[in-house]
Amino acid sequence: MARSTLFSAQLYGIVDLGYAAPDDLVRVTREMIAGGIDVIQLRAKGHEPNDIERWARDLLPLCRDGEVPFIVNDHAEIAAAVGSDGVHVGQDDASMDDVRAIVGDEMLVGRSTHSVDQAAKAASDPQTDCIGFGPLFSTPTKPTYTPIGTEEIQTVHAAHPDLPIFCIGGIKKENLPDVVAVGAKRAVIVSGILQAPDIAAYVRESKEILYSPQAT
Repeated sequence: MARSTLFSAQLYGIVDLGYAAPDDLVRVTREMIAGGIDVIQLRAKGHEPNDIERWARDLLPLCRDGEVPFIVNDHAEIAAAVGSDGVHVGQDDASMDDVRAIVGDEMLVGRSTHSVDQAAKAASDPQTDCIGFGPLFSTPTKPTYTPIGTEEIQTVHAAHPDLPIFCIGGIKKENLPDVVAVGAKRAVIVSGILQAPDIAAYVRESKEILYSPQAT
């Protein structure tokens, strides 16, 4: 899948086992797709690889039917085994060269970054197809990370105009307009989507904010 797919994506959703029970994964994924989510990632921190692979195999065909890229968090081997569209790795995970050796040349590879310097290093690596930039705000998903705030959003976008940058960390529909106003072009929302009474409506409303004139 080409990096251009990520340039057209603005709202990135994560099906996170910290907020969604295993029995709910298919349902929430379907509702996210119905709302028009642009990218879906499966994140299952602390779970057994066999379980993660099984869940990935359940969700991948839903995403394919909905024409939504499906990303596996952390586990390059699982991404390669199930044939996902991409894998996303953190700063403490394997090197990008090692990840690329596992998943091959065609799969999208994303990297988490937590500072302008980390973003620059990731952007300079030809193996990197996109980055996550954050956490902007405090979030239970990343309790050990200090929020970096929104001051550097414009800086990182200006420095890397050819790299899809997804702002992440504590972003919800309520603060999304503020994030867009300071320069974010793409955003990741986790708990806001997964805890919404109407997931599809929440996704649609969030996309309306991202697709507003000030977000272009």
